Amino acid sequence: MKEDSPARVLATPAALDLIARLRREHGDLLFHQSGGCCDGSAPMCYPQGEFLVGDSDVLLGEIGGAPFYIGAAQFEYWKHTQLIIDVVPGQGGMFSLDNGAGLRFLTRSRLFSDAELANLASSESATACRGL
Repeated sequence: MKEDSPARVLATPAALDLIARLRREHGDLLFHQSGGCCDGSAPMCYPQGEFLVGDSDVLLGEIGGAPFYIGAAQFEYWKHTQLIIDVVPGQGGMFSLDNGAGLRFLTRSRLFSDAELANLASSESATACRGL
């Protein structure tokens, strides 16, 4: 990714604190942005190896050292936004590790500017051409 390209996903300090706590309890983690259904559009947190990433899942980046994926259909819908993972008081998703922590992960977002979108497109096409 180009240096001036924004991250597609980032986490607030509060989210990073919860990620560190969950990592101490469960080991390496993985996030997947849910497309809805039972847990709405909450980012789900799993121990690495306990969630099968599909061929159509898109790796957006890492937060707190944990890979963050989103389904291709969701990515198409949200590709013009930066996902900002935060935490709020409450119960996490039924299958997510934040369930029972007294806090739950929450996805906030902001629209990328036209310049940021151009930088992302340039960076991602260069990465695709290198086969990365």
